[in-house]
Amino acid sequence: MYDAATLALQDSFNYAGEGWGLTTDGTSLIMSDGTSSLRVLDPATFQVTREVAVTDDGLPLSQINELEYVEGQVYANIYQSDWIVRIDPNTGEVLDWIDLAGILPSDQRTSATDVLNGIAFDPGTGHMYVTGKLWPSMFEIRLHAMMEQ
Repeated sequence: MYDAATLALQDSFNYAGEGWGLTTDGTSLIMSDGTSSLRVLDPATFQVTREVAVTDDGLPLSQINELEYVEGQVYANIYQSDWIVRIDPNTGEVLDWIDLAGILPSDQRTSATDVLNGIAFDPGTGHMYVTGKLWPSMFEIRLHAMMEQ
């Protein structure tokens, strides 16, 4: 843990598994580790308070990576894909799939660019941003609810 003003190291901690993504709902930390589970942590002790199994149509969904908490839901990219899922953090149910194929133009995809791996939300403006590892750009996206036929 680092001081926000000075970036001086203040403390550190260990946890089991890998840390792929981390977000907060304002009360707890929510962490992904590439499996089909989200771990909810106490931000003061970093102890796991509960685990949420992420499922899509009842089947476990793994490769859950970068996380962002937006208006009561968790957005997560699926590692090594151009997909983001919207997850109910209470039930773990995948509510929507968001296809970002082609967002990084093919002429900008090189051997040096890697996967979609960044989601950020600005609650002040309502803007959502996405990027990837070693991508030359960040993109502002607007999500629209699908109209049922």
